[in-house]
Amino acid sequence: MSSILETFSTTPWFYYLTIFLASICIGSFLNVVIYRLPKMMENEWKAECSLLLADNLKTPYEASSQAFNLITPSSTCPHCNTKIKPWYNLPVFGWLFLRGKAACCGEKISVRYPSIELLTGLSGLVIAYYFGVTEQALLYLLLTYALITLIFIDIDHMLLPDQITLPLLWLVLLASVMGLTIDPAQAIIGAVTGYLVFWTVYWVFKLLTGKEGMGYGDFKLMAVFGALLGWQALPMIVLMSSLVGAVIGITVLSIQGKDKATPIPFGPYIAIAGWISLIWGESIQSTYFNLITP
Repeated sequence: MSSILETFSTTPWFYYLTIFLASICIGSFLNVVIYRLPKMMENEWKAECSLLLADNLKTPYEASSQAFNLITPSSTCPHCNTKIKPWYNLPVFGWLFLRGKAACCGEKISVRYPSIELLTGLSGLVIAYYFGVTEQALLYLLLTYALITLIFIDIDHMLLPDQITLPLLWLVLLASVMGLTIDPAQAIIGAVTGYLVFWTVYWVFKLLTGKEGMGYGDFKLMAVFGALLGWQALPMIVLMSSLVGAVIGITVLSIQGKDKATPIPFGPYIAIAGWISLIWGESIQSTYFNLITP
């Protein structure tokens, strides 16, 4: 293990290439998680509701006898349900080789799959470049993979699963105890503050309008960044996520011809703002204070 780390340290290009290739492979798995985790949660909810309301349901929900999780069943074509051969499932390159069309039926394969793989690879490369061969780089890579998963699940389902946000919070708090991030006391204060920021906004908005402006997953995601970066970073994350969310949200709704009252996921903007703050937060703050200081 030490020889590999030494090779990475003395040969940066090999380290960056390894992280990039490993990340696009992980991006392929993230595609699976993004698609399957919400369905697994839905199946679980249906089974629990059916059990709870068994006496009142005419046709109780029956779970499929076929296993459905992140491993089983194997990947199949979304159009004809044919099992995809391993060499066609290569991240990014498989899509390019097939020219964006399924080998079994010739139907188009969504460009979203290679895009997520490439996004994961490039994001991993940025982390490797800025944090080098360090334990912090490993921590931030795991964080990045989780954030990409949360972003696309929230876009698809308006949902930030506890199965990802809570382990991520515990991981960040544990990292502070191990000395990889900020002081543990500051991490705890940051987590509490991050959660309460949006929790307060949520209840004020609900009391004033009777509507829910955001979900509890947003509170937990802010707690993650509070624990990671400290409460001092939260104002910048809130400001950036709000501005970007407003601009992109209104633009997307206008393009799609939807009413401005249509709910939009806010989690992606928190995740993007938090990730940017992790890498360039100090530079952004320095630039801002230099601009406003006479």
